[in-house]
Amino acid sequence: TTAKARDVKVSAPMREIITLMESNLEEPLDLDQLASCVQLSRRQIQRFFQKQLGTPPQKYYLELRLTEAQRLIQNSRLAIIDVAIACGFVSSGHFSRCYSTFFGHPPSKEARYEV
Repeated sequence: TTAKARDVKVSAPMREIITLMESNLEEPLDLDQLASCVQLSRRQIQRFFQKQLGTPPQKYYLELRLTEAQRLIQNSRLAIIDVAIACGFVSSGHFSRCYSTFFGHPPSKEARYEV
């Protein structure tokens, strides 16, 4: 789903917010922090996301983090817990539940490519 932002023409403030999200996967910023970085209100950010991507910012951020987690699992030898931490999840259980919901299978069942 992260490709969504690349496929759709998004405004400059949105590109800035998405770049901030992509740069802060390990320690995700909350909506207030994002708003203060780009000088917008929480509500403005929510409206931008809904109008331009059709999804709330928190859901988009979660999908970004999960997509990066999948990439790390597939392309590295990192343990699942290390991938979870690298993508901003504090517990492996929460990570596994989010991952399973998004991808339809747990991270342990993800195909790993030989590095």
